[in-house]
Amino acid sequence: MQRAKVFRNNIFAGLLSKFSESEYSFVYDKEYLKLPNIKPISLTLPLQEDEFKSNHLFPFFYNLLAEGKLKDIQCHELKIDKNDDFSRLILTTKENTIGSITILKDEI
Repeated sequence: MQRAKVFRNNIFAGLLSKFSESEYSFVYDKEYLKLPNIKPISLTLPLQEDEFKSNHLFPFFYNLLAEGKLKDIQCHELKIDKNDDFSRLILTTKENTIGSITILKDEI
């Protein structure tokens, strides 16, 4: 299993987990849900205590990834398989992302 901490405006928002190639989940942090005027990380992942489940990487997270030549460069430099979207997500979205979301590898 791989896990990643998801932050919105540098505030810990929840955990994204990959259990297998066909099993992913995202769950909001209970403390994040208690904050006043807090917003969801995505319209497709509304604020809720229940876990979101998917058989592929959630489109919201997939859309944070580079494409084309930049993807090729990142995979070469970081020695990541081009088909390993979860590892690319963890290694390339910890800073300088478009928008308010950043992602860090969770050391289990």
